[in-house]
Amino acid sequence: MKAKDIRELTAAELNTKLKDLKEELFNLRFQNAINQLDNPMRINAVKKDIARVKTVLRELELKEAQGA
Repeated sequence: MKAKDIRELTAAELNTKLKDLKEELFNLRFQNAINQLDNPMRINAVKKDIARVKTVLRELELKEAQGA
């Protein structure tokens, strides 16, 4: 997922996306533990997507604080 796509989402959608990504990361780690993971690089991609979403959420939070 690109940062440009993430920035177009609302805060509520970002929170939902973050929750979904965390669930996916949990499932990937579980699959990795029982040696059923097909693509181990997917774990790194999901971690980076989580970081991108958190970054954009923080940017929105700071923008709201400046506006207030």
